Amino acid sequence: MSADVAEGTPTARMMTLPGVYAPQHDTRLLMAALNREEIGPGTEVLDVGTGSGALALHAARLGARVTAVDVARRAVATACLNALLHRRRITVRRSDLLAALPGRSYDLVICNPPYVPSPLGRLPGHGAARAWEAGRDGRAILDRVCETAPAALRPGGRLLLVHSGLCDSEVTLRRLSDAGLQAHVSDRALVPLGPVLRSRLRWLRETGLVDGGATAEELVVIRAEHA
Repeated sequence: MSADVAEGTPTARMMTLPGVYAPQHDTRLLMAALNREEIGPGTEVLDVGTGSGALALHAARLGARVTAVDVARRAVATACLNALLHRRRITVRRSDLLAALPGRSYDLVICNPPYVPSPLGRLPGHGAARAWEAGRDGRAILDRVCETAPAALRPGGRLLLVHSGLCDSEVTLRRLSDAGLQAHVSDRALVPLGPVLRSRLRWLRETGLVDGGATAEELVVIRAEHA
């Protein structure tokens, strides 16, 4: 499925269907990291877990040829609608991470996956919570990204991945390094605790994931490069 996207800041006029993750602090942090990458007309970019399509559209605005994937049908539809609204061409496909793209490789892979630690013993199969719920340590999807994304990078290709500091960025760095990438934390930001984290603050304190008086969450961007 393909569609077109426009000029201007992508998050300024983004539509989101019910249950689709809307651009937030993590989107903007990853967008700022994306601005520092060398992107031109020949750059092929893959946006994994595109949600509203904001990051995919921003990459297209920078001149890249962009493929965006998401496992949720409503997210695929939303990204296509936003592409039409913003008048830029991107390719949008329904896929569980990279499952629908076997053998494909890219210059840049960007990903804003679900990463919120949850007391739930399983991941939700549908609904809005699928955009953020990520198991008890917040790494249920992150670990899969670390496992699959390196194979989608061309020599010299780069991965930009954002997640909460609650998920232990050192684990992400180690997994990407074990996969043969050179990885480091390129960006950090403190943001107020959102409604989901606030709703489970007692559990987060009991498990030691946050301090008793915490009112903010650290977000990190991991940049990894195929040597």
